[in-house]
Amino acid sequence: MSHTGADTDSAASTMRIPLQSAESSPLKSLLKTALPAVVDLASQTIMWTVESILIGKISAAAFGGVGMALQVIILCITVLITFIVGSTLIITRHLGAGDKTAANHILSQAMILGAGMACLLAIFWYFGATNIFKLIKGNEGAAAEQAGVTYLRTLAVFAPFIITNFIAVGIIRGAGDTHYSMLINLGINGLNLILAPLFIFGGFGVPSLGVRGAALAAGICHTLGFFGTLYLLRSRKSALFLSFREMAQPNLQTFKRLFNAGVPTTVEQLVWAFSQLVVTGFVAQLGVEMLASHQVFLRIQAILSMFYIGFGMGAMTLMGKNLGAANRRLAQHTAEISSAVMFISVVILGLILWGFSHQIMSIFTNDLEVKHMGSFAMLVFALAQVPKAVNNVVVGNLRGAGDLRWLMWMTIASAFLLEIGLNWMIVFGFLHGAQRAFLGLLTVWSVQLVDETIRFALYYWRFKGGKWKFLHV
Repeated sequence: MSHTGADTDSAASTMRIPLQSAESSPLKSLLKTALPAVVDLASQTIMWTVESILIGKISAAAFGGVGMALQVIILCITVLITFIVGSTLIITRHLGAGDKTAANHILSQAMILGAGMACLLAIFWYFGATNIFKLIKGNEGAAAEQAGVTYLRTLAVFAPFIITNFIAVGIIRGAGDTHYSMLINLGINGLNLILAPLFIFGGFGVPSLGVRGAALAAGICHTLGFFGTLYLLRSRKSALFLSFREMAQPNLQTFKRLFNAGVPTTVEQLVWAFSQLVVTGFVAQLGVEMLASHQVFLRIQAILSMFYIGFGMGAMTLMGKNLGAANRRLAQHTAEISSAVMFISVVILGLILWGFSHQIMSIFTNDLEVKHMGSFAMLVFALAQVPKAVNNVVVGNLRGAGDLRWLMWMTIASAFLLEIGLNWMIVFGFLHGAQRAFLGLLTVWSVQLVDETIRFALYYWRFKGGKWKFLHV
């Protein structure tokens, strides 16, 4: 791997100075990295929720069309995890070893790939939108199709900035500069909260632009965020520095290394997303009330997952840095503490969910039948959160160590054998009539509880085996 010397602060910066971690305070290091990541990730979830509410006020057709557009965008973003995870795993090792020059090289090569992918996706969104939304049927299908096409095409104009910024901020977050990624995303989403209602409904001299206004607001805010991120990466305030000279020198060997590190995680995420879509399809066949209760649980879990993922990101970052510094003892100690902190936290969250199940369901719906079904299944849902939350942290540790293919195959087996296979067998094979209508939702979340528990046992076994200490990425 070749690196230029143009982007080093001084001759000393090219020296490999191992990370000196505070062994006496791994908890402080974890919280310092994880908590800003939680806020950072939650801000985007909140903004998407607010945008959905605003668009829902336009019409049901607009809500449906834009919702489908967001699903297309999220699917594309999932593919981009290849560049983020691949870069993060390698960069944290180099930062842990004190080799900033190598870390900066990986960043520049990831940005080359990211910018290229961003331009391809922009073309796909703009010219493929009309074909994508022809899938929408029904009485208001034409209106929903038009809303989806308008939203996706408008956003496509800004896509090179949006997608490139998504990758850059993801790498900054993964490198441990979570306070910077938090500030960037709070700025983007805070401004979007102001511009979205203004552009959608009009006011202060701005015309009412409806769905197009929502896309314009998001595009403008994320584009401004891109330039903020670019300034940060060129200012030397971050742990990483983006070299334009390095970006002008593509390195095929580094590209291959990034793909090898990132593709297993992308496959893992795509398979899991597919399995959850299939399970939602199963629930949809059980009735509208069952589907509505299931959607409430998914929304609650999406909010809680920002907490889980934030700690998982923190665990992954610290694992990579500690292994990069060749401090395997601290790596294991920090990993154990991160799992313990998450376990205690999620038990408290689970008790709150169970104890206030009726009140929580009432936040999302006024339908008595939906609230009754949700309250009945809330205990199992709350129990499923315990292994799920801890799994996010254990997986973060194993991912930070580079145990990627094992995690990928575990997720594939879990998704097809348990989430899809076992659910189908019980819901449509053993439950009939009134049983299915009454126990369907409970069954689906019981299967997820079993799935997460089995995976926790296997993840823990893998971690205790210690092979992760000697993997190379």
